[in-house]
Amino acid sequence: QVQLVESGGGLVQAGGSLRLSCAASRSIFSINYMGWFRQAPGKEREFVAGISRSGGNTDYADSAKGRFTISRDNAKNTVYLQMNTLKAEDTAVYYCAADRRIRVPLTARNYDYWGQGTQVTVSS
Repeated sequence: QVQLVESGGGLVQAGGSLRLSCAASRSIFSINYMGWFRQAPGKEREFVAGISRSGGNTDYADSAKGRFTISRDNAKNTVYLQMNTLKAEDTAVYYCAADRRIRVPLTARNYDYWGQGTQVTVSS
């Protein structure tokens, strides 16, 4: 079992930046794919970004391309999401997820492990 704990959320003005962290309770070296999702009020949870075990393969939603960067540090059991040029529409609860599959379809929601989420609010 792996517990995931997100941190780094908060209130930021539009155009600003935040870096989210997702710390795992044990080594994530055996966890192949890790992703970030978000859910805004009244909306479905949506994929934001994902990364393979080595970090050599990354996936992004169109809304995140060019602004967000996902990375992972297996030695620290942590995955990051650097978010730049934030917009009001990025406001949501952001969730970290982990899966033992090597690659996970961007539409998949059946990850093995989920965090509790961290709130990101972008004021316009």
